Amino acid sequence: MRLSLERHATRFTPDLERVVARFFFNGDARASSIIQQVMEMNDANVNLALTPILRDFSKRHRNITRVFERHSDKLKNLFTLLKIDYNTLDYKRKLLIGSYFTNEYSIESAAFFNPSIIEDIDQTGLEDGEKRVIISFRAVGEGHVSSIVFRRGLIDRNNDIVLVPPGNYVDEPDIVRNALYQKQVFFQSASSIKLPGSVMSEIQDRLPASFEYVALKQVIRELQQRYQVDHLLKKSLERLLWLADSYYEINFSLDTDISDRVIFPYSDAESRGIEDARFVKYTTITGETKYYATYTAFDGITIQPKLLETKDFYNFKIMPLYGEGAQNKNLALFPRKIDGKYAMLSRIDGINNYMMYSDRINIWENPQILQTPKHPWEFVQIGNCGSPIETPEGWLLITHGVGSMRTYSISASLFDLNNPMIEIGRLKDPLLVPNKDEREGYVPNVLYSCGSIIHNEQLIIPYGLSDYSSSFATVNLAALLEKIKSDGKED
Repeated sequence: MRLSLERHATRFTPDLERVVARFFFNGDARASSIIQQVMEMNDANVNLALTPILRDFSKRHRNITRVFERHSDKLKNLFTLLKIDYNTLDYKRKLLIGSYFTNEYSIESAAFFNPSIIEDIDQTGLEDGEKRVIISFRAVGEGHVSSIVFRRGLIDRNNDIVLVPPGNYVDEPDIVRNALYQKQVFFQSASSIKLPGSVMSEIQDRLPASFEYVALKQVIRELQQRYQVDHLLKKSLERLLWLADSYYEINFSLDTDISDRVIFPYSDAESRGIEDARFVKYTTITGETKYYATYTAFDGITIQPKLLETKDFYNFKIMPLYGEGAQNKNLALFPRKIDGKYAMLSRIDGINNYMMYSDRINIWENPQILQTPKHPWEFVQIGNCGSPIETPEGWLLITHGVGSMRTYSISASLFDLNNPMIEIGRLKDPLLVPNKDEREGYVPNVLYSCGSIIHNEQLIIPYGLSDYSSSFATVNLAALLEKIKSDGKED
């Protein structure tokens, strides 16, 4: 039995015009010099300098004056050090100062890949056979820094995907840091930092039962000063601070289109990028719907798995994932609880698929091996391509395998609905292997997906092409499930 899979001609490619106005800072000394030079300008020259800036950039951003003012506000501590009363500055001078601390960042300039697809919240006004969807992408810009971006799409009755054209602007959200931490919970999560017991105890002893980020930062800075010669310990202390910095919320304005919203690295733990968000529509025991995404944060040295939660794609909560099973990349959450527990896939050793259960969605212990590489095209490693999909026949898991010449292929497996540790079968051959039109890119010979969807009795797989662009393929669901079960019996 051969499967008939259709590659669609649609390509999602990087758009160089998708720019965000970000805060730009080159250190206190240079910033102070710039501020002083602007302060020495008379009002006429301030107005003369600001006018062409507003003319050139107002059409490129939704509210560039608001951006300039916000970036100027970030420098209030420097104004205080310079003995300048910030509150008495006129509006245009603030805007001009803010412009010197702003730069445009092209979020998709290098790549637009590794998509994940989920059902849109809004399914009104559609014809029979249509479904509105939200597709997330990993967008890569200057310095190979990754962010999460979105597009809204429509799947028609023929399962072709048409993307809604993106808006004209890209917006960053307002960021809300976690205000209060419970000491017992926080330090249980911090056990993976591997600080000496005496140092960890001293930090805990100096903090109240509930503490703010500022209090933790003060204790850590004092300890770093004491242990200046121990660079490894200083770095571990910094990671403890990053851990607290990893909890935050982001809120987008209601007047933004979903294509305008970019989730950029906002904490130190994410400073070198946030990668491969695996979105899943999650249903609680009470029937409430939430959307979760696991993703990988990277600071240039350390990988930290994180979890994103939203109900509306305007407001997002971000938290780190902890535990023995929350290591490495490739975590994917099941779309509902199993036997009253959260369920998650992981790949803690970089080679095999693991299964985990937990009473808490952010703490994952006791991972058990679920799958090991079996076929030549996955000898190097096996992993998931997004959250499992529930079908009447079992949990359908889209996988990736890495074989010779570091070629990434996409395949599928099936697991028991009541006990996902039972593998019903897996395909002997991959569904998708890079063809001659897909193998060239930033990273050649890589096909990779972060989440698929079922519609009109077909499985729709969006996938990244060689870490540069994206496309999608479809396959009949019943035929796929039958083929997986058939291949499983032969094994």
